[in-house]
Amino acid sequence: MLLFDFLRAQDPTLSPKLAKVHLACWNGEEDPLDVYYRGGFDEWQTFQNQANFERPFVVSLISLAEAGRWLFVGVYASKGKRTLPTGKYQYELEALPAYAEFGGRLLVSFVRPRTSYLLGDNCSARMTVHSVAAEPMKLDSFPGFKNVDISFEDLGFLVRSATTSWRTALSSVAGVYLISDTLTGKLYVGSATGEGGIWGRWAQYVDGHGNNLELKRLVGTEGIARAGHFRFSVLEIADTHTGEPEVLARESHWKKVLLSRVHGLNAN
Repeated sequence: MLLFDFLRAQDPTLSPKLAKVHLACWNGEEDPLDVYYRGGFDEWQTFQNQANFERPFVVSLISLAEAGRWLFVGVYASKGKRTLPTGKYQYELEALPAYAEFGGRLLVSFVRPRTSYLLGDNCSARMTVHSVAAEPMKLDSFPGFKNVDISFEDLGFLVRSATTSWRTALSSVAGVYLISDTLTGKLYVGSATGEGGIWGRWAQYVDGHGNNLELKRLVGTEGIARAGHFRFSVLEIADTHTGEPEVLARESHWKKVLLSRVHGLNAN
């Protein structure tokens, strides 16, 4: 089923010719999916570098890890904009209640072109409904070890709230993990063994560095805000009873493969 056919079934006044489609993607600083999980997406998208929302409606989708898959957030009425001192814009966007129940639940299939702001009538024939989940996507839903990719801010939220599904999953495994510095592209490879597993180790990073030499130097020099550029993912997992030498050997393998000693943030 075409996305706009589905949306028009909720409100016939929504025509592709009246809509802009916002394909929210990583902007070099923030992942819109992280912003959505924290409840700040509606305000986040009101700020635009250019006059992007010059049609009566905005249909907002967020890029997911799987190529060609998008999360529907909502449909918004665009009620004007103001020019900021920087020359950029802030729009007044009102979420339309007719679509609220599908926000975070509706998944869309669409191959993205180069631009992130599309005219509805230029793309509506290629946007299809993939599925509708029973519950909205939430940060507290552990996505599986292969799909873990979270920001430092989200890690802090998970640790402080002791989110059950994440704590249960990550504390049940040892393994090798990756910290990516999105500001420089440098990588840090670490490992976790024993009781508490990866969760126990990651919980130590709420201070921004987890007592790692290079990360501690960065955060010590530039402040805790520097850690805001870090992202956490899992390279491989092992049973928590796996011997430390075996896990350290796998950690060393990943350091070699990813060149994190030579060009990254591993000091040894």
